[in-house]
Amino acid sequence: MRHRLSGRKLGRPTAQRMLMLRGMVTDLLRHESIRTTEAKAREVRPLAEKIITRGKHGTLHQRRQAAAFLTDDDVLRKVFDELAERYENRPGGYTRLTKLGPRKGDAAPMAVIELMP
Repeated sequence: MRHRLSGRKLGRPTAQRMLMLRGMVTDLLRHESIRTTEAKAREVRPLAEKIITRGKHGTLHQRRQAAAFLTDDDVLRKVFDELAERYENRPGGYTRLTKLGPRKGDAAPMAVIELMP
C-alpha cells in the first residue's frame, strides 16, 4: 500500500535524487528558468517555493536552513535579498510550469519551470 507517500523516485536512489533536486532548485533560483522533464519540474516546484518562502521570513534560522539545502552561497544571498523583496506581497505561487511537448531523442515530456516576474 502507498498510503501518504508522495513524490517521484525518478529512477534514482534517494541520495542521488535529493542531490539532483537540490542542484536543480539552486539552478532555477540562479537562472530563474530551467528546461527539464515534466516529472522533474513537478518535483522541483514545491522545493523552490519553500526556499523562497524561507527568504521572505528572513530570520537567521531560515537562512541557515536554506543554506543547508542550496549548493551556492551567491544564490542564497539572491534569495534573501532580491527574491524576498520581489515576492514580499505574493502569498505563494512563485513559479510557473509551461509544458513544451516531447523531447526529440526519447519522447520524454519536457517543460520549462521559471520564476514569475
